Amino acid sequence: MRFSTPFALLALTLFPVLTPAAPAEEDPPPVLWYQEPATEWVQALPVGNGRLGAMVFGGIGQERLQLNEDTLWAGGPYDPARPNARDILPGLRNRLNRGEYQEAQDLVQERFMAQPMQQMPYQTIGDLLITTSILETARDYRRELDLDTAIARTTFRAGPTVHVREVFASPVDQVIVVRLSAKNVERPDRTGRLGFTLGFQSPLPATSRVEGDTLVLSGTNTGMQGIEAGLKFETRVRVLLEDGAGEIVPLGQQLRVERAEAVVLLISAATSYVDYQTVNGDPTAKNLLALEKAALRSYDALKADHVREHQRLFHRTTLDLPATTPAAKLPTNERVVAFQEAEDPSLAALYFDYGRYLLISSSRPGSQPANLQGIWNDSINPPWGSKYTININTEMNYWPANPTGLGELNEPLWALLEDLAKTGRRFAWAHYGTGGWVTHHNTDLWRASGPIDSAFYGMWPCGGAWLSTHLWQHYLYTGDRAFLQRAYPIMKGATEFFLANLVEEPKHGYLVTSPSMSPENAHHSGLSIAAGPAMDSQILRDLFAQTAAAAQILGRDADWRQQVLATRDRLPPDQVGSQGQLQEWLEDWDASATDQQHRHVSHLYALFPSNQITPQRTPELSEAARTTLNTRGDRTTGWAIAWRINLWTRLHDGDRAYSILKLLLDPSRTYPNLFDAHPPFQIDGNFGGTSAMVEMLLQSHLPLDPQSLAGESMQFELDLLPALPSAWPDGSVHGLRARGGFEVDLEWKGGQLQQATVRSLLGNKAVLRHGDATREVSLPAGESLTWDGR
Repeated sequence: MRFSTPFALLALTLFPVLTPAAPAEEDPPPVLWYQEPATEWVQALPVGNGRLGAMVFGGIGQERLQLNEDTLWAGGPYDPARPNARDILPGLRNRLNRGEYQEAQDLVQERFMAQPMQQMPYQTIGDLLITTSILETARDYRRELDLDTAIARTTFRAGPTVHVREVFASPVDQVIVVRLSAKNVERPDRTGRLGFTLGFQSPLPATSRVEGDTLVLSGTNTGMQGIEAGLKFETRVRVLLEDGAGEIVPLGQQLRVERAEAVVLLISAATSYVDYQTVNGDPTAKNLLALEKAALRSYDALKADHVREHQRLFHRTTLDLPATTPAAKLPTNERVVAFQEAEDPSLAALYFDYGRYLLISSSRPGSQPANLQGIWNDSINPPWGSKYTININTEMNYWPANPTGLGELNEPLWALLEDLAKTGRRFAWAHYGTGGWVTHHNTDLWRASGPIDSAFYGMWPCGGAWLSTHLWQHYLYTGDRAFLQRAYPIMKGATEFFLANLVEEPKHGYLVTSPSMSPENAHHSGLSIAAGPAMDSQILRDLFAQTAAAAQILGRDADWRQQVLATRDRLPPDQVGSQGQLQEWLEDWDASATDQQHRHVSHLYALFPSNQITPQRTPELSEAARTTLNTRGDRTTGWAIAWRINLWTRLHDGDRAYSILKLLLDPSRTYPNLFDAHPPFQIDGNFGGTSAMVEMLLQSHLPLDPQSLAGESMQFELDLLPALPSAWPDGSVHGLRARGGFEVDLEWKGGQLQQATVRSLLGNKAVLRHGDATREVSLPAGESLTWDGR
């Protein structure tokens, strides 16, 4: 049911802002700021602590906080396996060998897809509405999100009273904290000017009630696709009057605060989710514990601990691109518009910081991983379910984590993989009749691992394999042997599945995936199902080499390791097609593909995020990748634009990469609050954009030779300013991380490297490269060197 305060339907426009606040002479970066309240969700400002999220609208007559809790999804535990699905595999593979692609795709659709054919969506709690009795026209209005403190702030003056609201989501106290204050600046002796009503509205089956100084919303999620609702949820808002001034009055399903000077609201939310199989948790107990602890502390203490914990992560990396245009002083929404006409390097730096802020806010140890919208979603059935799309989008979410020093924010992804290795093992047996584990192109809170949506989109078995490569990359950055021991069973299980399921294709004798597809692209009209698409072979080359190297480092499975490497040698090589392009499929079908500018560039995985293709080691394949990128074009969806930026940086074309970054920051691709506009909103474009800016400034590799992925022969390559765009002639970056356990600071002027400082954290060997100049590095752990690139 829906319910609200008596004022809930009042439009914010009833309280027009006539006089905006003047920007500060030096607007403190990094800050998003605006001169009017948000009237749409994509104008509101996000706060989050990994588990709880809120979108802050900054209204005057009515403030809206749209709330999320990261385990509130539709449905409940379910098994998506289809009985007897594995029986069709021999015939299905024979049809693909005979080139009967339509018949094969029809068979997958009828007999092999998961049940249900859709997964469960992420859902909103609803809104907390703070409805005021302000009647005066507001002036001196400013709404901002300070990325450095992770605090959203709204200030304005109504009559003689200055109103200040601060909102943050504390990762320390696990509550969202709101402080509202009102001060009469003309008559400081006059107090008690603050009054408002609190009420909930929710699209879920829910009711609200008052318990003393607390407003409570309780309800359930919804069932979907034949999966019954399995979760209870609860949200509590506790009202604390500062200095005891004011009065709290119950009003049925709302709370009224009267004659207060300053009020702190503590918001907690929880569900009955325990894990993907268990939903008997007690959300009330969780909320009461969090609120009792938080209520014992002052607002200043809550705020100080929140800021300290946020800055512990946020301060690890800094990017300085000096403001060179008056546009840097504009409100953020106006800067986005002006960016297309005048260079504004500091907007790119703000976008870089925003990506890091969003990752810190949506993925922390103990939370769920960042989904398609991070943790911010205002619907019970959002676009694409706001799920985990693992044929690019979830992977892109985590591209910037290690390079910007935020490696521990990967932890929710590792927990997801540990779950998928279990559900995916059951699914592998049910649908393929083999061991190992498999996950296709999507998963959800319930760790479903089957192919969904349709055969055309869903019959791709490499989602788990791609995610597993992140485990090895994390090891390369951290050198954490204990982590590798944890990761190895996941990597091994993913490898075991493909050792059992690769089949020999009849033309060349290569071992290939079958059935599969090149994600979401048609090789002929309406047909995606095929055997051995290039992306699969590229991912498996990485997975097999990395798993074998992990086995060697850990001293495990020596004979099996040799089997893995022998199988790897029989994967199809990357090929250059008749158009000079990198082939997307085993056959030269690219010219037959119906969409020559398809959003996915799956077969360029080998260029980025992998390093199988590099200009130095594979110039012919690099040129073929360039041809493919030119054919596909730059104008596409938000996340696909972000991927293209990363790809052009790997080709060392900084100006082309920057031109595409401008497309990403175009108002058609970036909302006023800097959310990526797919459209609609998908957060992966934000994370992909941050990753691309790292790649412009620093690239790091370990050559893909299975014999050099372990032991003393490991030598890393660090490429400094490999794709610096001419639009950034001056700047500096501090705290970037490189594979091999290196921390790098860079300063440049006039487009030339002035100084690089490289700190070794693990004692590994490396080759530094800047243009044609190279320098070998062999530093003990804890030592550093400086280099001017000559």
